[in-house]
Amino acid sequence: MTTRFTKDHEWIRVEGDEAVVGITAYAAQQLGDVVFVELPATGKGVSPGDEMAVVESVKAASEVYAPVSGEVIAVNDALEDAPQTVNEAPDGDGWFVRIKLADKSELDALMDEAAYKQHIA
Repeated sequence: MTTRFTKDHEWIRVEGDEAVVGITAYAAQQLGDVVFVELPATGKGVSPGDEMAVVESVKAASEVYAPVSGEVIAVNDALEDAPQTVNEAPDGDGWFVRIKLADKSELDALMDEAAYKQHIA
């Protein structure tokens, strides 16, 4: 299982031909208390950099961007009733979407954990 990161603070965890996407703990901390999450419809096609979801906190609203291209095959419906999960477990139960990967080579353009830590330092 490989995890990669974007400059916009999304993480993507690859599991075979699928990947789970969320926002990093750093992003969740910067946002403050998350009060609402707007998720895409399943079946939506995305490309790298496409707006995929919106997260609203007490401080601001922020877009969540697709790190790779593919099709949204599942969304985390639990976030509708419990948006605070994004703050409590950003890299676990606070995930946003599951994507069927269109091109695994796009992952090569993303940062590994060491590079991401340097990016936010």
